[in-house]
Amino acid sequence: MPTTTPIPSARTGASLWSAFVPLLPLMLAVFVGFFPMGMAFPVLPRHVYDVLGLGTFFVGVVMGAQYVASILVGRKWAGEVSDGRGPKVAVPLGLAGVCGVGAMYFIALAFTDQPTISYLLLVAARLLTGIAEPFIITAALSWGIARLGPQHSGKVIGWIGMALFGAYAAGAPAGGWVFARWGYAGIAWATVLVPLLTLAIVSGIHGERPARVERPAFYKVVGLVKLPGLALTLSSFAYAAINAFVALLWVERGWGSAALAFTSLGAGFILARLLVGHLPDQLGGARVAAVCVAVEALGQLLIWWAPSEPLAWAGAALTGGGYALAFQGFGVEAVRRAPPESRGAAMGGYVAFQDLSMGLAGPLGGLLALQAGLSSVYLAGAIGALGSLVLALAMQRSDAGRA
Repeated sequence: MPTTTPIPSARTGASLWSAFVPLLPLMLAVFVGFFPMGMAFPVLPRHVYDVLGLGTFFVGVVMGAQYVASILVGRKWAGEVSDGRGPKVAVPLGLAGVCGVGAMYFIALAFTDQPTISYLLLVAARLLTGIAEPFIITAALSWGIARLGPQHSGKVIGWIGMALFGAYAAGAPAGGWVFARWGYAGIAWATVLVPLLTLAIVSGIHGERPARVERPAFYKVVGLVKLPGLALTLSSFAYAAINAFVALLWVERGWGSAALAFTSLGAGFILARLLVGHLPDQLGGARVAAVCVAVEALGQLLIWWAPSEPLAWAGAALTGGGYALAFQGFGVEAVRRAPPESRGAAMGGYVAFQDLSMGLAGPLGGLLALQAGLSSVYLAGAIGALGSLVLALAMQRSDAGRA
């Protein structure tokens, strides 16, 4: 049962841009809500390593704790609250959780002279992050689909995803600037205060309390979306591999800074969404995803083989562009497979498959790099994308058979 009154379809055409204005308030809410989380990305590892004096293993644990909490608790809980009580209830709860993360950062700072206690508090803050963030993004996605209708779910995923990606991209340099001037206390203040701006945005968006209907259990909804979810898991490894290992690859090959690789990845992601982000709704999610994961595999093979930086930049751009549309396409398939009253749970379960890949990519990719070298991580990313292609083709055949 929709949680908001759907916007008439006449106001939302085939173009991706036709959904921009109706979704703008939700996009702003997601951007502001995730901005402080982006601020912590580049500085939390430095704080753990430089200030607390702990090694890279502990850095990896504190950064990966978010995904553990998301998979085990956050996605399920967020989907149930969004479906049962409405996205307008779920988003403020997520924002309150983000403010709580900032408060825990402050408490951890009080124990800097006791690194073990301070570190455990930071791990707890990251676990809370993994619960709070799904409330914001899961509710925003289901809210957007309810406003525009499931026939425009690809556009909703495209725009809301760009708002999240933009928040991380803008938050990271802002976090570095704040950290250089006020230390980690500045990050803590921002994490407490910035999400409060989102409450004002959300309060102006119309939302209706969902009807009381019996909904399938979360695990049953996950079962309905498992095929596009598994495809997302395989395709997400390539994206995670760039985030986790491309800086080390650049050093190994003597290329210097990998900053332009990250820029290329982001540029490919955003350009693909802007130029062809309307296609999953028009042509079908699995059909578009099949082409895009093939592009993603090509990008990974370019990075694996590249004898020069420009070719590796091109590989990063192809990876970003292919992954952007793959996430959208498989998301459309997930929405199509879920009952209307469980779209929040479907979105939560679907994105949990991405969390699984992002959480496993670091340790598995690290082990692979130790055995076969850093380049092998990108060969594995290409193989994962091709496995995702097989699943996309299977979804197409299944749909054709039902038709």
